[in-house]
Amino acid sequence: MSANTLFTTAIEQLKKWHLSLHNQFSTLVDKQTLVQIQHFRAQMMRQLARLSAQLQRLTFLLLHFASFAKDKALFVANNSALHTLKFFNTSNKAFKSLIKAMAVLGDKALGVIDDRSLQVQKRLSADISKLTSLVRAISLQQKQQLLDIYNKTAQSHLAQKLKQYALLIRLDKPIGILLLLWPALIALWIAAKGWPDTDVLLVFVAGVFLMRSAGCAINDYADREIDRHVARTKNRPLTSGKISEKEALIVFATLSIAAFLLVLLMNPLTIVMSFIGLILAASYPFMKRHHYLPQVHLGAAFGWAVPMAYTAQTNELSPVAWLLFIATVLWATAYDTMYAMVDREDDLKIGVKSTAILFESADKLIIGIIQATLILCLIMIGLRAELGGFYYAGVLVATYLAVWQQYLIRHRQPAECFKAFLNNNWFGLAVFVGVFLEYQIGGMTS
Repeated sequence: MSANTLFTTAIEQLKKWHLSLHNQFSTLVDKQTLVQIQHFRAQMMRQLARLSAQLQRLTFLLLHFASFAKDKALFVANNSALHTLKFFNTSNKAFKSLIKAMAVLGDKALGVIDDRSLQVQKRLSADISKLTSLVRAISLQQKQQLLDIYNKTAQSHLAQKLKQYALLIRLDKPIGILLLLWPALIALWIAAKGWPDTDVLLVFVAGVFLMRSAGCAINDYADREIDRHVARTKNRPLTSGKISEKEALIVFATLSIAAFLLVLLMNPLTIVMSFIGLILAASYPFMKRHHYLPQVHLGAAFGWAVPMAYTAQTNELSPVAWLLFIATVLWATAYDTMYAMVDREDDLKIGVKSTAILFESADKLIIGIIQATLILCLIMIGLRAELGGFYYAGVLVATYLAVWQQYLIRHRQPAECFKAFLNNNWFGLAVFVGVFLEYQIGGMTS
């Protein structure tokens, strides 16, 4: 039986006791003193006043919970609390009315009580004691129900927040992590001439994840007013209001600090270079407002992981490290221009700048020139690092993929341009596999 039903039954029973007591007092004769009846009436009113006080405490608790539920948009808990609150307010008024009625009844009973009044008093006192116990039991039950509702809604709220944070940092779209990871791994393998130090490898794999995630958070913060006008981004957590601007900044700061703590495990040169990487990552999202080359800026931000990884492994910077950095900038400029082609129409309407807008009708040609330069740069890296057949086989596969990407963007259809952008994951993987096999197998046969 619910708390509401129990309270309703208790109130109806109390009304019946009131009527019965009135009927019995009306037949009594005056055998007791005025002091006795006044004492009885005072005792009865104290019992009922205690019940009213308990209801008031429950009402305060429900008001507090309902306010919390409204603030947090927990609609289920809020509706339940308000419904129960309405019932308790009604019950509280009923108890107060009964107290007044008992007072009137006591006034009428003065001077008209006999021996039977003692029995009536005892019966009424016993019944009030039972009702008091019942109210206390219901109070505990209702408090437990409220606590259960609070726990469930709080857990649901936390789960929803974590989901929105995951969407903010694009955990559902790992392509960005992979595009940042491949150049870092290539740099580590070339720097170590094989398998890199385990601690360095783990730091940079984790660092790639943290900094890409931090970059997504600060990017959404910077673009919060722009994204709502772009079909592809208008439902992102920050733009749709599911998380606040302050939360996005906290996520960015937390991830950046975590990445910096990992870098502290590396040598001093790598630590110093990390500050440049942070500046590049934090400033990139704002560049599309100031110039038409934000894709180049992104390439520098992504590419800075390459010389950092190289110095973490070798504690020095060589020409090969800078060639790898240039190759990464070229690659990122090409694939992010394809990505910008997806949003070109929206960007033109809202005044956002990009290489896709800058290149206009020459976009495919310029992307092709950038890709050809990238392939030449990869060949130069192979020559400088004295790499062999497996590496060049990987570069050959990457060249084929670049041609395929040109085919995909031939009509500039947004969906096909996005496919070309995603295809760059296989481009990076092809080059890394070539490097990996070169050192793991090619080195054994040389």
